[in-house]
Amino acid sequence: MASIDDFKNFVKKNPSLIKHVKNDDMSWQKFYEMFDLYGEDNDIWTPYMKRETVKNEVQQTASAVGAFDLLAWLKNIDLDSIQNSVNNLQRVLGVVQDFSANKKTDTKTDYKPRPLYKHFED
Repeated sequence: MASIDDFKNFVKKNPSLIKHVKNDDMSWQKFYEMFDLYGEDNDIWTPYMKRETVKNEVQQTASAVGAFDLLAWLKNIDLDSIQNSVNNLQRVLGVVQDFSANKKTDTKTDYKPRPLYKHFED
C-alpha cells in the first residue's frame, strides 16, 4: 500500500491532475486508488498527464530551437553592412534637417517691407 506522502509527491510532479479534479472529471479518492493499485509508472496515467507533458515538451523544444536559430542568425550578421546602412541613414537625416532649416531661415530674411510713401522707385 502506497503512502499518502508518495501520492502527494506524485501530484506535485504532475500538476495536470489538479485540473481534472477541479473540472469534476475525477476525485482525489479515485486518483489515490489508481496510484495505490498501479503505481506512478503505469500507462493508466497517460490520459491525465498527456496534455501537460506534450505542452511542456513543445515549449522546451520551441525555446531550444529559438535559441539555436538566434545564434545562427547572429553569426550571419555582417557588421560592415550594418555600419554602412547606419551611415547612409545619418546622411539622409542630415540632408532633411538642412533642407528644413534652410527653408525656415530663407523665408524670414527675404521679406523686406516696402516704405509707406514710396511710389514706383521714386
